[in-house]
Amino acid sequence: MDRFVQLAGVAGDVSRETFSRLERFEAEFKRWAERINLSAPSTLPDLWSRHILDSAQLMPMSNGAKTWLDLGSGGGFPGAIVAILLRDRLGASISLVESNKKKGAFLQTTLNSLGAPAKVFMVRIEDAPGKVAQPDIVTARALAPLPLLLELAEPWLINGARALFHKGRDYAAELDKCHDAWRFDLVEHRSVIDDESVILDISRLERR
Repeated sequence: MDRFVQLAGVAGDVSRETFSRLERFEAEFKRWAERINLSAPSTLPDLWSRHILDSAQLMPMSNGAKTWLDLGSGGGFPGAIVAILLRDRLGASISLVESNKKKGAFLQTTLNSLGAPAKVFMVRIEDAPGKVAQPDIVTARALAPLPLLLELAEPWLINGARALFHKGRDYAAELDKCHDAWRFDLVEHRSVIDDESVILDISRLERR
């Protein structure tokens, strides 16, 4: 299938310019990955669908949200992809928190070159509250088990942000481990990229 058609089917209405920027990001990712460890080498041939489209599927779930926060951004999934897709959304922005300086430099350099409305904070997630403005949406992908993820995101979620967390096949067990400590509203979105994965849409978080 044509890549642009693939992207539009996953992310919704996107421009050809946005598509071009995503392809440029893909090329830069592969170039930097030759020098620093951005992802497992085995995932590079399937970068477009496995990482870029998987990240882009968050956009239709966002209800037009303008302010985002991505925790543990790593090589930029989903944060960098969201940043590029937000470029066409007037007044939108995303903060990316990544403590690894080499990965942070890649994100900052590449997203700046693409004109994406992103700011990279090269700090530990635990040190980010107070530095990062309150967002509408918090994202994280392949970062931590859900109980720890909720603790990391708590400073923003208890103040009204929604979480959109990518999770794999064991997500139900992770949810079970949260119920003694947390209360929240949950919507499970089945991934359109991977049949065994979901996006957990969490709101109204509070401690029990």
